[in-house]
Amino acid sequence: MLDLDYDAERFRREAEPLLSHLSQCTNLGAVRRRLFAYITRKHLAAGRQVTREVGGRVVIRDSARALRSLTLARSAALSGFSVPQALWDLARGVPRPDLSPAFYAELIYLVRGLEGKAPLRGLRKSPVDIAGRGRLAARARSEAMDRLWEWVQERLARYPDGLSPEAVERRAARRARVLSLLGGCETDWSSWEWHVRHIFLDPGLLAQAANLRAQELQAARLAVEHRVPFGVTPYYAALFDDDPEAGRDRAIRAQVLPPADYVAEMAALRDDRARRLDFMRERDTSPVDLITRRYPAIAVFKPFNACPQICVYCQRNWQIEEPMAPGALASRARLETAFRWFQAHPAVREVLVTGGDPLALSDELLGRILDRLAAISHIDLIRIGSRVPVTMPMRITEALAAQLARLRVPGRRELCLMTHVEHPYEVTPELVAAVARLRAHGIEVYNQLVYTFYVSRRFEVAALRMLLRRCGIAPYYTFAPKGKSETARYRVPLARVLQEQQEEARLLPGTRRTDEAVYNLPGLGKHYLRARQNRELISIRPDGSRVYEFHPWEKNVVRCKSYVGDDVPILDYLLRLAELGENPDDYAGIWHYY
Repeated sequence: MLDLDYDAERFRREAEPLLSHLSQCTNLGAVRRRLFAYITRKHLAAGRQVTREVGGRVVIRDSARALRSLTLARSAALSGFSVPQALWDLARGVPRPDLSPAFYAELIYLVRGLEGKAPLRGLRKSPVDIAGRGRLAARARSEAMDRLWEWVQERLARYPDGLSPEAVERRAARRARVLSLLGGCETDWSSWEWHVRHIFLDPGLLAQAANLRAQELQAARLAVEHRVPFGVTPYYAALFDDDPEAGRDRAIRAQVLPPADYVAEMAALRDDRARRLDFMRERDTSPVDLITRRYPAIAVFKPFNACPQICVYCQRNWQIEEPMAPGALASRARLETAFRWFQAHPAVREVLVTGGDPLALSDELLGRILDRLAAISHIDLIRIGSRVPVTMPMRITEALAAQLARLRVPGRRELCLMTHVEHPYEVTPELVAAVARLRAHGIEVYNQLVYTFYVSRRFEVAALRMLLRRCGIAPYYTFAPKGKSETARYRVPLARVLQEQQEEARLLPGTRRTDEAVYNLPGLGKHYLRARQNRELISIRPDGSRVYEFHPWEKNVVRCKSYVGDDVPILDYLLRLAELGENPDDYAGIWHYY
């Protein structure tokens, strides 16, 4: 199980060869030079060991790169913290009470990696011998692949989905309870307008429809009291389980039931949310109202600033007031200004219509907006960002699917839907039917996953990818949760996102792992995490959080500034996993993804 014995004495023991080079230094410049030279010698020595396993050399290489970056004066200047100073103090026995166990854990694993003493990254040693030749070797490899997939399948099976007979039966009983409470009937359940009229805005009423824990109910009540956006559709409330301690619906609850610390921070910013919570700096990238533009050929269009249901970690939690808020639809004047802007900018070939959730509008209102966009000759792709297939799938009627399909002109203009399925347990027969209606009209559906703590266990997202493809949904993006302080409980270390993509996802068939891991940078947009040249580890703070310098996508095109951001301490993340019953040893390679 997880080793928590990380302190200064243990670090001194494990890093004695490195620290011995520093104790006699007389200034920080000499410390940096000696560190750099020591790291480089170790790296070069590993390169001469031709018999060392490839994975081991890679860990040494990556550890050396990370440590060299930590030694630079520029790294200390950008981050505001000097790792070489901390190492120098530790080498001389200077007390550093500010340094946490999470800090020492990071440095211990870096040193182990550099010394070639770290376990190889990966899930386990491969049972496949790829050195053989010929038909016998091929058959042996095939049999080994069968065993490997059986091992994967065991892990995928940990995560129930909403299509199993047991889940369907549970949800049928839950649906009956919700309908009875709201005075509805089965016919009402199939009407999306009925669901909109009966959104749960009162946590007390939701608690009558769903089994809420005491702390969940209290936090939701405080959210409403402090005007923190809150709301759950009747359909989604029926996805809650009556036995929450079983954990099947953990990710579902986390979507809509705000944690107490989130509510407290949002309440403290009650009168200043618009200024303090615009993490993505949309105000700085909005040429006119309703439009955000960060890239040359695509822009975001937000005609409707509300949703049927509120996601706690919403990017626009500073703009959304409440579900289906009155006045959420932009005025005709603002819409016309936006249409004129699109008309005047032929570089914009693609428009993402989002908000809010545009599919919460009536067919008539939505049609007017989309028809205006389609009439602009240079716009050849319209994307609709919507979560209603997940929160209110009955909204995807045959009439709506046919209306959207009319905007498709093959070879001239395409239309597709970007949705957000977060967990296999959200996938229901109703969702599958909604997607099938869209696909029957030639409308492709893509998924944008937010890789929160609540979906980050081993193979949890892999199980979702396997299921999505069977439902006609293509994995598109995996978003690392933004570095917003109010949603800290949803964040995971970037190393875990990288580990998932390079270990678990690599075992899936190719079309099940088509999503790209990205991190949204304030004012800059999507940053591709797989590309090491776009980021650099520059420091480790006393609390154990890594500090990265991100290089924006424009760096080879125009002059631009980088972005420096803090990550989540890996040790803290592993401790939270242990609280859920996970074995942190299963995630041991996480330390060596940078």
